[in-house]
Amino acid sequence: MHSSAVFLIEFGAIILGLGLLGRLAGRLRFSPIPLYLLAGLAFGTGGLLPLGASEEFVAIGAEIGVILLLLMLGLEYTATDLVTNLRTQYPAGLVDAALNALPGAAMALLLGWGPVAAVVLAGVTWISSSGVIAKVLGDLGRLGNRETPVVLSILVLEDLAMAVYLPIITALLAGVGLAAGSLTLAIALGVAGLVLFLALRFGRLISRFVSSDDPEKLLLVVLGLTLLVAGIAQQLQVSAAVGAFLVGIALSGEVAEGAHNLLSPLRDLFAAVFFVFFGLHTDPASIPPVLLPALALAVVTAGTKIATGYWAARRAGISVKGRWRAGGTLVARGEFSIVIAGLAVTAGIEPSLGPLATAYVLILVVLGPLTARYTEPVATRLGSRRRRAATTAAPTPPREEMLDPVEDGTAGRA
Repeated sequence: MHSSAVFLIEFGAIILGLGLLGRLAGRLRFSPIPLYLLAGLAFGTGGLLPLGASEEFVAIGAEIGVILLLLMLGLEYTATDLVTNLRTQYPAGLVDAALNALPGAAMALLLGWGPVAAVVLAGVTWISSSGVIAKVLGDLGRLGNRETPVVLSILVLEDLAMAVYLPIITALLAGVGLAAGSLTLAIALGVAGLVLFLALRFGRLISRFVSSDDPEKLLLVVLGLTLLVAGIAQQLQVSAAVGAFLVGIALSGEVAEGAHNLLSPLRDLFAAVFFVFFGLHTDPASIPPVLLPALALAVVTAGTKIATGYWAARRAGISVKGRWRAGGTLVARGEFSIVIAGLAVTAGIEPSLGPLATAYVLILVVLGPLTARYTEPVATRLGSRRRRAATTAAPTPPREEMLDPVEDGTAGRA
């Protein structure tokens, strides 16, 4: 059969399969990410039906998927939002990084993978899934809850941290020296600062330049600008994803809203292709040996994310129930954990890192919606039981104390 015909058959089968899996996940009110990863495992090396002709195209589609994920994330926030969150919520961001990045780094070192893999796995366990969490908040009707701005602030801070973290990872994986790595980071920070400055001072002018009443022209200009900036960023050894994120931040108002609506279907398509591509490069036989470490890491970091959300909500003056809801909502990991692990897999840094990240994300992307729904009721029930047990165990006060006039409100009566 002609190679182009084989390509069309294979790629068409992939897209059709992803559509059916997405429909199934929607009916189950479940994130489709685990199903996409499993599909990649099935079609990859060691899977049921390895791909051939379409793998190169899938690789390009996966790279576009990462760029669109970060662009859409940037469109969610304005430069003013980012600066405000940095000023008011940075303590929560520091606690989040300390509690959730350190377990990943420690696990990599315990497994003997070395410092570079430790930095990579720290990012995998640190960053929550904005996409999964946003969907869960909508499904549970919590977008208007008092604790939701706290959750979103932590996600924004994580996204800002990605602008610094990704260039560091890129430099480490490329094996560049300290001087070159410092230069890469300095360029990334300089570009990020410049974009934020321009967005704050000239955001309206930038949006007006990009704006168009014709959806086709708006789509072409935004998508072309994003790919151009992402390519330039990658050429500078920064990160294509960071470049796309900064383009999203620079756009605001009606332009950002219009671009979001136009690009959402493309984002969903290429993001699904990205998850499949990651699964393609993971041999299913390599997952069982790392399943136990992945499970242990998932349990530990689920607990640390709950603690992070609880602390941040408490600091914001949220009630106890709201604190538990905030903590349970942050548990899910997903797209960005896979993006970070994907960089390491492409660089060939550690063969077992990809399988462990896949198993880890599969566990937490399934567990995340459950903790978001049930952490608060379970914590409330356990708290009620402890209070009842404490009341039962407490000695019964003497009758004289029970009839104390001060306690029963009779003091001072005639």
